[in-house]
Amino acid sequence: MKIILFILFTQLAFSQSNTVSLEDRIYNAVDLFTSNPNSENLKILEISEKSFHPKTKQEFLAIIYLYNNKAYYLNTFGQTQNAIKNYEKAWLVFQNKTSKTTLQSYDIIETCLKPLGNLYTKIGDYENAENIIKEYFYIANIEKNNPEAFAHKFSAVLNLSSVYYSSGKHIEAINLIEKTIKSERLTDNQKGDLYNNLANNYFAVNNNNKAITCYELSIKYLKNSNKTESLSNAYRNIALIKNDFKLFEKAKETFLKNKNNTPRSIAKLYYDEAFLNHQNNKLIETQISLENVYKILIPSYSKSVLPKKNILYAETTLLDALDLQASLFIEENQPKKALEAYQLCFYIEELFQSLLVYENSKIVNQIANRNRTEKCISIYFSLFQKDKKTAHIENAFLLSDATKSSVLKDYKSNSKTFSREEKLIRQQLQDWNNTIIKEQQKGNYADITLINQAIKKQNELMLLLKSKEVKQENKVNNDLKIKDLYSKLEKDKAVLVTYFYGEHQMYIFTIESNKIKLESFNIDSVSTSKILHFLDYFTSSEKIINNVSNYNHDGFLMYQMLKLPKVETNKNLIIIPDGILNFLPFEALITKESTTTNFAKMSYLLKKFNIGYNNSACFYLSFNKLDETSKFEKETVLGVFPVFENSNLELAFSKKEMEAIEKNFKGKYLSRNEATFENFKTNAVNYSILHLSTHANSGDIYEPSSIKFYDKEIFYSELYNLDISPNLVVLSACETGIGKLYKAEGAMSVARGFQIAGAQNLLLSLWKVNDYTTSVLMKKFYIHLKQKDTYFNANHQAKLDFLKDSSIPNAKKSPYYWSAFVYYGTLENQESNNYFMWIWIVSGIILAFLTYKILQRVAKSRHKVS
Repeated sequence: MKIILFILFTQLAFSQSNTVSLEDRIYNAVDLFTSNPNSENLKILEISEKSFHPKTKQEFLAIIYLYNNKAYYLNTFGQTQNAIKNYEKAWLVFQNKTSKTTLQSYDIIETCLKPLGNLYTKIGDYENAENIIKEYFYIANIEKNNPEAFAHKFSAVLNLSSVYYSSGKHIEAINLIEKTIKSERLTDNQKGDLYNNLANNYFAVNNNNKAITCYELSIKYLKNSNKTESLSNAYRNIALIKNDFKLFEKAKETFLKNKNNTPRSIAKLYYDEAFLNHQNNKLIETQISLENVYKILIPSYSKSVLPKKNILYAETTLLDALDLQASLFIEENQPKKALEAYQLCFYIEELFQSLLVYENSKIVNQIANRNRTEKCISIYFSLFQKDKKTAHIENAFLLSDATKSSVLKDYKSNSKTFSREEKLIRQQLQDWNNTIIKEQQKGNYADITLINQAIKKQNELMLLLKSKEVKQENKVNNDLKIKDLYSKLEKDKAVLVTYFYGEHQMYIFTIESNKIKLESFNIDSVSTSKILHFLDYFTSSEKIINNVSNYNHDGFLMYQMLKLPKVETNKNLIIIPDGILNFLPFEALITKESTTTNFAKMSYLLKKFNIGYNNSACFYLSFNKLDETSKFEKETVLGVFPVFENSNLELAFSKKEMEAIEKNFKGKYLSRNEATFENFKTNAVNYSILHLSTHANSGDIYEPSSIKFYDKEIFYSELYNLDISPNLVVLSACETGIGKLYKAEGAMSVARGFQIAGAQNLLLSLWKVNDYTTSVLMKKFYIHLKQKDTYFNANHQAKLDFLKDSSIPNAKKSPYYWSAFVYYGTLENQESNNYFMWIWIVSGIILAFLTYKILQRVAKSRHKVS
């Protein structure tokens, strides 16, 4: 019967093609679908859609109408990604094919931009959500005569505060809402909605009293309205804070008054019910509520407690339910089932990540994964303590490493598959983003029109990028194989120590000689203050000089607390830091406490091990030897030395640094006014070592980290578009490894900018370095490179030479001066590999020749005897 109806419908559509305008045919097709929206009719609509080829403005508006209606129903069907794609197509057509006057005849904000912004928020695409919302706020603002304009502006404020809440920008959300409440004339419904969002943010920053007050104000304004879902949310959240079942039942009763609740909102109600039951240790009731969530969100779910992986999709309430399910399993003493539930959560998080374009959104979405990983490591550790199976520790390590710089890792892997056009669009996206940041830094003098123009351009480019992206069937495999890691460490004669800095525990994995060990200690106010106290020694040169004995003592305590190797079975030590440990100079830790004030005689970890760093074990394992991958036949240097003469930025010893390097390596040295960013960009691809001796800044929460060239200051994100592949980048400047810190991802630093651009090996700094001692250290580093040493070893030896140098006074041998520069990258480099290869070849020839001569003598002596 369905086939017959389809044939009749298709014939009718084609018979009308000569008599009915294309515009009407499109509207008729949409009306037929919306009169009975189901999967069968959706297929019919999509077949008809292929025959529509609009040319006029009115026909394009009809297509926009089709996309928006289709998106609306796809969302109700639970097909979030397809819904987003159709809203995006509607917005793209609206921008490209309609005139500005169309704004007055078609409400693109209500029909497309609002739901699109909300869906972006739902999948964690916060940067896109923020950009879309800001754009329709701007559209509404310029359409002041439109009666809907204020409603749209209010929606923008409300939805933007939701984005800020979801992305952890709670203070920004609070400020935005409170300012709006004070400055705008609002209806009771609008006040109720805003107070609800305000309460959510106060609750998130642990101000429960203010949260309850705001929820109560929300109830006061919404009590006599038809906004049952918002009213229910207010009751529900107070119930969760107060642990009040009676109030929760009232929230449920209020919610169910609305007969048009979406499946997702119903599932969220059952999840909150499960959460409340779990808080009160009602485990059976918790399980029943969770199964209700699964039944609503997964139509094909059959009661087996955990849903099957192949029926899961990107949905936040489903993710929350599985997290709670894992907690339930832990309390029921089913650790392996808890791990299964968490694995499903990791899978859903992967689905979310695949939907995101912007770096910041991807990083923010990793935070939940971090907390989940900590719980999994704890379970594996407990299982190991019971049965002593090494596989548990290995699984814990693999999970830990998967969280390390995962956004950076994915970008570097996937960038190899970007088309030329895709790369260009990404560059333009980044450029407009930098325009926004620079303009916002002007504060009250910022050009709002320019910011809005940049946001509009970003939105256009983002839609264009999504339309050009090709789904990769063969995804780059970034999975770490533990056996390969054991093998590489054995070959490199190295021990690897990697840290996982959790909310409650610091986990330390040590891998050496085909064995893995896991240790931990509590993250509390005492341990955190010890780490911060030690880091404080490096905030100024006087801190260590004035407290030598205290430094010696605290450095030893830190060495013990961080559980670093005590026996040098292997001399090479690779450290993968985490959290604030990214800013700690491990070389400067003290392995044996003493009373000496002679810095050269102190027992540093530097003297015990040759130390290098990496972002993750996966990075360490995947880095290739430069003799296999480098396009450079020999080492040449591109030096950048702005010097900044006759200014308060002058780097007097930078000139000596340049002269010392120039003596040892050929290359191009951009000095003073030649050291511009454009000159650097033009020449960077032609040299194996990029050396930048300049000023850099770590930035803060609002201001990005940056590096100075002679003509301009460059944000770390502006380096992303360089597309370079040097053997080494030396960042001889202050704080090049410092920036806004994300525990799992690391610092948003200048060094990260170069890593995204294509650098594999970097020498970077962890604090404000001294001009003189930096020039001395760099001179020693390049002398060792000239002697065919590896980058890894040259950095180590330069520091040892610095401590042995009798021309340097004791005060300048403080760890503050020599331990700032740390090396991230491979243990080998191009020339060293070739050098040692030739040593072996020559040695082999000599050995063969000597063997031949010995045999010849033996033969002669035998001949004489005979």
